[in-house]
Amino acid sequence: MAMDSVGYATDASLWMLGGLLAYLAVRNVIRYRTEPRGALLWWATGLGAAAAAMMLEAVVFVGISAPGLLDAYFFLTAATVAALSIGATGVLGHRRIELGYEGYILAVTAAVGVASFSLPLPDGIVSNGVISGSPSVWVVVLSSLVTFPATILLLAATALAIRSSRQWRPGLIVVGVGVLAAGGTLYIASLPAALYYAEFLGILLLFLGLVSLPHARPAKAPSPAGRPAP
Repeated sequence: MAMDSVGYATDASLWMLGGLLAYLAVRNVIRYRTEPRGALLWWATGLGAAAAAMMLEAVVFVGISAPGLLDAYFFLTAATVAALSIGATGVLGHRRIELGYEGYILAVTAAVGVASFSLPLPDGIVSNGVISGSPSVWVVVLSSLVTFPATILLLAATALAIRSSRQWRPGLIVVGVGVLAAGGTLYIASLPAALYYAEFLGILLLFLGLVSLPHARPAKAPSPAGRPAP
């Protein structure tokens, strides 16, 4: 696809944004070495998936749109939200709920991956370098089974965090979810650059909000000295 100066600038910015997301993912892995919390690894996974999806958008934007790349893109978009939401379950403070949600999301995300790579894509899914079409119906349905519960959990975790800590930073999650949800309208407006920036901004706000979430800690057992005498 022939590009003008604006096209080259847009593609370069996609690579830059993807690189920034990858940097944040690596930072979380490094932080995990000194602060071993599972949430950090899940956030790193989500940011890494987002970085890979952003870089795939950069590749497709210059006219390289092999089916395998598009299959991977639709899977990574669902995996991004899934991993970030799993990282937020720590604020709930209920281990059974955390494990149940994690098992459900991982199973459905795996199903999204199978459907994405096994079902054919419809024609005209890429227009002028922008992934503007929808994948097969099964991929859309399975992806919604990931994104809808993930969005609800993120908003619920935000509400609990604001209620318990009375801080404004968890509200970034609400803004991030809103930005990502509104990003779809930019497809209709045919504004690829604005769409990609909205994706990056939404994911970045989600990450900043998730980092500020308090994590429930198990109650400490009473010390022997504190036990009542028989």
